[in-house]
Amino acid sequence: MYQVLREITNPLLIIGIAVALRLVPHPANFAPIGAMALFGGAYLNKKYALAVPLLAMLVSDFFIGFHNTMGFVYASFLLIGILGLWLRRHKNVRNVIGAAFVSSILFFLITNFGVWLVSNIYPKTAAGLIECYVVAIPFFRNTLLGDLFYVGLFFFGYEAVLRFIKSYGQNLHKNRG
Repeated sequence: MYQVLREITNPLLIIGIAVALRLVPHPANFAPIGAMALFGGAYLNKKYALAVPLLAMLVSDFFIGFHNTMGFVYASFLLIGILGLWLRRHKNVRNVIGAAFVSSILFFLITNFGVWLVSNIYPKTAAGLIECYVVAIPFFRNTLLGDLFYVGLFFFGYEAVLRFIKSYGQNLHKNRG
């Protein structure tokens, strides 16, 4: 019974929720995608752990729109998914929170490097790259807050549901015995 309920509470449900949340209005960079990539790496079957979050991004991008730094965005989420693969064997509260911080930093560094590289906004110098990162700092706050919020919601919410299902199954089994 427990296994059947666990399969019903599939991590894909959380990824679907993350895509839906990406499509509704939200503060800039306060989005579930980093948490979705981390969660996918940690919980999905290894065959799909990296592909499903990226495909979910692609689907939602058809509605949101594409831009010239998309490759950097997708690369950052691929690396966050790989971090999730590491996390699947090292799950504890400290590591999950630490992985959320690292995810935010990866996204910040990679995507802003992409903005500097492909746009004409900043000079292609070390000073231009530094300026790009400095100007992006206010967006980092929302990225970090969003990642921490959604990682908490996805990871701890999912684990709470699994514990409830397991407890429910054990109690059901005791009452029948």
